[in-house]
Amino acid sequence: MTTTTDGSTEKRPFNLSRWAIGHPSIARFLFGLIILAGALGLMRMGQKEDPDFTFRIMVVQAIWPGASIQDMEDQVVNKIERKLQETPHLDFVRSYTRAGSTIIMLQVKGDTNAEEVKDAFYQVRKKVGDISNELPQGLLGPYFNDEFGDTFITLHSISGDGFTYPELKKFAIQARDMLLTTPGVEKAVIIGDQPEKIYIDVSSKALAERGLTIVDLQNAVKGQNAVDPAGSVDTGLRSVRISVEGDFTKAADIRELRLRSGNQVTRLGDIATVSSGLEDPYERKYRFNGHESVQVGVVMAKGFNVRDVGKDVEATYQRFEAGLPYGVSVDQISDQPEVVKDAVSEFMEALGEALLIVLAVSLLSIGWRSGLVIAIAIPLVLAATFAVMYEIGIDLQRISLGALIIALGLLVDDAMIVVEMMERKLEEGLVKIEAASFAYTSTAFPMLTGTLITTAGFIPVGFAASTAGEYVRTLFYVVGIALVVSWFVAVYFTPWLGYMILKQRTHAGTHHDVFDTGFYRRLRATVTWAVRHRIIVLVMTLVTFATSLWAFQFIPQNFFPQSSRPEILVDLWLPEGTSIKEVENQAKALEARMMDDPDKRFIATYIGEGAPRFFLPLDQQLRNPNFAQLLVMAKDEPARERLIVKMRGILAKDFPSIRGKVDRLFLGPPTGWPVQMRIMGPDRQEVRRIADEVKAKFQANPLLGVIHDDWLEPVPAMKLVIDQDRARALGVTSQRIRQMLQATMSGASLDDFRDGEETVSIVAREPEASRHLLSSVDSVYIPTDFGGSVPLSQVAKVVPVMEQGVEWRRDRLPTISVRATLPDGVQSNDVVTKMYNDMKDLRAGLAPGYKIEIQGGAEDSAESQASIAAKAPIMLAIIVVLLMVQLQHFGKSMLVLATGPLGIIGAAAALLISGAPFGFVAILGVIALLGIIMRNSIILVDQIDQDIAAGMDRSEAIVGAAVRRFRPIMLTALTAVLALIPISRAIFWGPLAYAMMGGILVATVLTILVLPAGYALFFGRAPKKAKTDEQAPEPEKIEGIERPQLALAAE
Repeated sequence: MTTTTDGSTEKRPFNLSRWAIGHPSIARFLFGLIILAGALGLMRMGQKEDPDFTFRIMVVQAIWPGASIQDMEDQVVNKIERKLQETPHLDFVRSYTRAGSTIIMLQVKGDTNAEEVKDAFYQVRKKVGDISNELPQGLLGPYFNDEFGDTFITLHSISGDGFTYPELKKFAIQARDMLLTTPGVEKAVIIGDQPEKIYIDVSSKALAERGLTIVDLQNAVKGQNAVDPAGSVDTGLRSVRISVEGDFTKAADIRELRLRSGNQVTRLGDIATVSSGLEDPYERKYRFNGHESVQVGVVMAKGFNVRDVGKDVEATYQRFEAGLPYGVSVDQISDQPEVVKDAVSEFMEALGEALLIVLAVSLLSIGWRSGLVIAIAIPLVLAATFAVMYEIGIDLQRISLGALIIALGLLVDDAMIVVEMMERKLEEGLVKIEAASFAYTSTAFPMLTGTLITTAGFIPVGFAASTAGEYVRTLFYVVGIALVVSWFVAVYFTPWLGYMILKQRTHAGTHHDVFDTGFYRRLRATVTWAVRHRIIVLVMTLVTFATSLWAFQFIPQNFFPQSSRPEILVDLWLPEGTSIKEVENQAKALEARMMDDPDKRFIATYIGEGAPRFFLPLDQQLRNPNFAQLLVMAKDEPARERLIVKMRGILAKDFPSIRGKVDRLFLGPPTGWPVQMRIMGPDRQEVRRIADEVKAKFQANPLLGVIHDDWLEPVPAMKLVIDQDRARALGVTSQRIRQMLQATMSGASLDDFRDGEETVSIVAREPEASRHLLSSVDSVYIPTDFGGSVPLSQVAKVVPVMEQGVEWRRDRLPTISVRATLPDGVQSNDVVTKMYNDMKDLRAGLAPGYKIEIQGGAEDSAESQASIAAKAPIMLAIIVVLLMVQLQHFGKSMLVLATGPLGIIGAAAALLISGAPFGFVAILGVIALLGIIMRNSIILVDQIDQDIAAGMDRSEAIVGAAVRRFRPIMLTALTAVLALIPISRAIFWGPLAYAMMGGILVATVLTILVLPAGYALFFGRAPKKAKTDEQAPEPEKIEGIERPQLALAAE
């Protein structure tokens, strides 16, 4: 309640700032509570290297031994793919097929949420199950993998000279069992182990000479080794189970097996060699520092802190190693807890630097007392932000930490506006309680509008329906939380702090003009010139804006930048059809060349497939017999760069037959090779022809390095032409020929040998001397319907042919991807876009149904940008609504909206000068500039309106508002710019920081000149009135509600 001059009382509107000052005990309690909650939230918050994002890929694998590529496609792939195309939210189906096997990858659309993805994967299992009776007999699978995105937080190698793979696996099982009892461990997975087999090497000729076949051998093995019920005896009092011993207990028992043919009995050991060994040929093999190894990966359960789990896992391994025999080595390949520790420490240092910069700007620009108020308010805002982040489950990771630093430069705005206004009011003679509470009546709701507009600028980031959008989504939430919290702190705690800390001026009660200085007089003259020459100013601004848009074509473009981690991935592609043993030999040769290099810490080699997912955005390579990958750990980042140069040189000079790619890890969703294009069409031969033309275009580009396609070369094969008449006469069928060839040359599984928990396959095959010779195929003996056997050469002719070794498809169409590497410093998006445009004539000449499309990072970048652009109308609609609520004038709202793009001028200049690429992250910064810049514009427009409403001359109001608001606008802009300096050094955040720094700085300066010029042009004349009135005009009202005040009214 207040007392008027005539002694009556009137009710004063509620003022939160005055209430806080009047209830200091509550303010102190809330202050302490927020600090405590923030500290607890920060300590308990989860920590990760990268934010989680949903892998929308499911892998389906099927194996049909003996089938050709055409058989696989006709009988398996077509049926499964056709059914998968009914899956909800499907983006595309992609597959690659070899003779006897296929892997089908289902990609769900990027705008599908996690629950819908789970449902889609369930539907895949269901739909494939529905057609299981349509798939051919003898098909193994289909097998499903919908945990493609599981990331190992730790990866350890277990190796040792003199220890066999089965022995190493037993150690790995022991480690796995111990890890599964460790808190926070969801999975402990053994990878890279070599399956053990019991091989019966027996010649088909030796069997035929005794009237025996592989089927006879299989029946004998199963008859001896089967587990069948033997019944039980019911004695009346109890039931006694009967068990029969006699199954194989050791490999030597198999040698004693007797085979009967008529009256002849043959001991198996007399005609065959029985031995235990590893799978041959193997499908994959892992090595560590030149030694064969088995590896154990740990997947962390949700809701745990990776650093805490990492400590527990380390303690578990210490207990495990204590019980190992001498010679067994346990080495850590990947240590995500340590990576996260370093990353969080680095970002916390950057956050500390940004905080010091903000505090320094505050102290130097508005005095130590005012700066002290800001210095107390900022940690309070951060504490509240940490508490909210913890409560809603946002972890500390690359994106949220960067968002905190970005927010730090913005959240100081509200507190600085309030403190600056308090200082002004104290200078003008108000007492402290009035100066402290004045900010709430004049700026609280306008600041809230500005805060919401700034937050709205990040809406496209928060709601972009793509994997990239999901990756950076926490940027929107963290910045939004920090800005809203900063508004509350500014209107509640900052006036209370200012009341206690700021000093009452000695001239209280007298007016003092703070703008009557040389600097402000020169500023007034500059703004006055801009208003008088408003057409020139606006035209020059438009020309500059158009020039900046034109300049973007000279800024390099990318998708996501490379990581600063020290790992190097070396991909080795050998010609299609190369044996996996030759792949291993080549990988070992490269290992040996690098083993003594002083820049490396260790080398982990993966033969037959890529490294397991130790890094969330890893472009993981699936199983492939002609592929190997080396994971080289450098000692540090400079060493990594030296190693890359060395290995590229070694591959080019000493391994000419290998298509090698040496590269760093990359951030963001995985995209694969830098330059990729896919060619699709109904006819595989025509697709091959077009792909060759595209490859020729690639080879003509001097920028491109290693070039190849994913169909690779045709491979040699042997085709059997069966003399059907003779085969029928001898009682030989085509099926029996295939079965015997598979059994004798590649091996036939007869049964399983049980060894504790392990199950070992018993495999019959041709002796080594003959099974590796092409000429041995003719001499394989085939059983006849009449009880005998005949050599294959009597019923079939072997014809050597060349066939396609692998075939890729996309949406059931043959698809070839042509891929290439690029030298360092060349941005892939620029090269791909130019090459695609250069192929305009080639694309125009394609027959209907054939396409050449961009693939990889350039494609994902375009899709991600489209997902952001799709949310831009929502952002603009919300901003316009907020502007209309605040300004209640459509024209003025549009004027404020038009100042938003001014940031593009500075962003383009900063990116050009710095050389930073304009990628996905930089785009986020440019979009966010809209809200940041409009926040200042709305303050200026409302200040002008209030001065006019207070009776000030229109021209003076336009110029005066810019002069009065110059200091707080420039201080907040300078603070935001300087706070971004620490992350400008980071590879990931650097482009965004440069874009925002340049955009904020240039746009703020332009706003002081351009907005008054625009206001004078469109609203410089007083509106016509129906009747004259000598009194000052009243503020606009809607249904009796006065619009909220934004800034200082002229006094």
